[in-house]
Amino acid sequence: MNGADIGKMAGSGVPGSEGKDPVANGHAENESNPFAEYMWMENEEEYNRQVEEELLEQEFLERCFQEMLDEEDQDWFIPERDLPSVGQIQQQLNGLSVSDGNAEEILRKSILNPEAKEFVPGVKY
Repeated sequence: MNGADIGKMAGSGVPGSEGKDPVANGHAENESNPFAEYMWMENEEEYNRQVEEELLEQEFLERCFQEMLDEEDQDWFIPERDLPSVGQIQQQLNGLSVSDGNAEEILRKSILNPEAKEFVPGVKY
């Protein structure tokens, strides 16, 4: 089959045009809307707006989810983050000192009874 034979075939591959010659633009002469395949472009702006809304909604949901995870991390006890390091504890211990220099003054000002029995939890006197 050569190119001339293909052109003589009934309908030339265009559905519904058996026995009719195609118009130069490839559409049948009696086709109701020759721009039917481009009609989706009519609502292109609406489609773009809808897609943009969906993308913004997805981004919003991702931000909310990340904020929720961040809040959850703050509420949980994480030893590496929440406990002081060994160096910090060592600094605090170095700053402590024990002195008996004012113990006598504390005893003199105390309103506790020095003659009282020692407190033992769970024992009734």
